[in-house]
Amino acid sequence: MAKTTIEWTEVSWNPSTGCTKVSEGCRNCYAETMARRLKHMNHKKYHNGFKFTLHPNTLTEPYTWKKPRKVFVNSMSDLFHQNMTKSFLFSIFDVMNDTPQHTYQILTKRSEKLLHYSNELNWSDNIWIGVSVESQREIRRIEHLRKIPAKIKFLSLEPLIDEITYLNLASIDWVIVGGESGPKARPIKKEWIDFIQSSCRNQNVPFFFKQWGKPQFNHDLNDPTMHKDHPMHAKGGCQLNGEVYREMPITV
Repeated sequence: MAKTTIEWTEVSWNPSTGCTKVSEGCRNCYAETMARRLKHMNHKKYHNGFKFTLHPNTLTEPYTWKKPRKVFVNSMSDLFHQNMTKSFLFSIFDVMNDTPQHTYQILTKRSEKLLHYSNELNWSDNIWIGVSVESQREIRRIEHLRKIPAKIKFLSLEPLIDEITYLNLASIDWVIVGGESGPKARPIKKEWIDFIQSSCRNQNVPFFFKQWGKPQFNHDLNDPTMHKDHPMHAKGGCQLNGEVYREMPITV
């Protein structure tokens, strides 16, 4: 377990690390940069750098956490990577099923493999499943997600690098939006975010705006959340039309 600054979760748990790029949203992957840095620091878990690696010794970690937590599963990898073995995937789900006090949040770009295994997995109510969608080109991932028998299904439209022109949120419980950060970040446009927020409002889906990514992408030069000492600080700030939107899915 590791604490995280990601605004919509509390800690991360990485039964596997490493990944490979599958679409444009992966181009400036933060996890790849971090993995290389950790390898350079001689961190044992990252001796393979960003090569996909299983870590069976981490499976028991959730049993040791005394308090219930929101857990981002595989923040440094993809649970449905092509090199993830079926047996290890099922072992991860067994742990999540067996620790209902924690809420597990999974994100994948590999919606085809997610769908392939979905009916063999036990989707206990404490497992939230989401797909990353960076542009209209990857909208098919939402169609795959819609078919998953999980209680909470969500979208991470981050890094949003192009316009989404049509957004059907039927059977979707939560939408996160965010701009790309880092030295090579591609800009996000306000009208893209406004369209997504409007789609959420019209379809009664909670909307979470995570960040602009960089101050120069933010339309509000006076956004106080750009400053690191602000309690809701985010990269580039996180106000939209003068408000902070951090809505969460309804779980009752």
